[in-house]
Amino acid sequence: MLIYHQLTKRFNASRLRAVMCSGQAVVMHRLAITSKDGDWIVRENPEDLDFILSVLAESGATYRFGAPLDARWLAGGWSAHFEFRHDGLRVRTDFFSRPPRLQPSDLDRLWTDSASQEIPFTGMRELVLMKMTMREKDYPIIGELARRLESIDDQFLFSRSARDLIALAENHTIPPAILASRPLLEKIQDGEDVLAAALDHERRQMIKADEARLARYKAASESWESAWPSLSKEISSLPLHAAHQRIAAAAETLLPQHP
Repeated sequence: MLIYHQLTKRFNASRLRAVMCSGQAVVMHRLAITSKDGDWIVRENPEDLDFILSVLAESGATYRFGAPLDARWLAGGWSAHFEFRHDGLRVRTDFFSRPPRLQPSDLDRLWTDSASQEIPFTGMRELVLMKMTMREKDYPIIGELARRLESIDDQFLFSRSARDLIALAENHTIPPAILASRPLLEKIQDGEDVLAAALDHERRQMIKADEARLARYKAASESWESAWPSLSKEISSLPLHAAHQRIAAAAETLLPQHP
């Protein structure tokens, strides 16, 4: 949707502060036609977060259940969620600074590569890592992205297709470091059916790992979730910056910054 492009440009007025990711990045890579929500990786400092909050305030946004848009919680892997109405539609926006599975080197490359983009969005490698979720529907997207990766090593690391991996191995030697990172590549020599079974097992293990990660955050937010209905009602009539201050103050006692 055009509104997400407009928001991204506004977030990045005069300086790169936010990079569009997840579903909207899938759209930008032309693997989907549309995505209903907007997600951004944001810089983890108070000045840039306050600027983004101001853009949201101008749009009439309100907080949804989640963490404050505050570097203290974002540094712990939490995300902040907002919504507002635009042309009769509900626009949902999500923000985080430390996406799961992305290493500091991945984020450094992300900020460098995004600096020259009119509408900054995550590259294919970063998007592959972010899509290793508990949702089955994300794995076909990973497979399509893997086919487009320029690096042969990355294709070996992320391909979801037994046939693709066998074809790669016919033309390229697998580096020992890549083989160590993804042991199922040893099964290429065992044929398509064995390799496909290994890929299926790997996918199920990645799903379980993401489920376990989310379970930790859910357990850590139980007190916050219980307090949210009354807190949401309390801030419903406040300007967004005032609501943010109230949310952050309440989170200091109810939501651990690092679960």
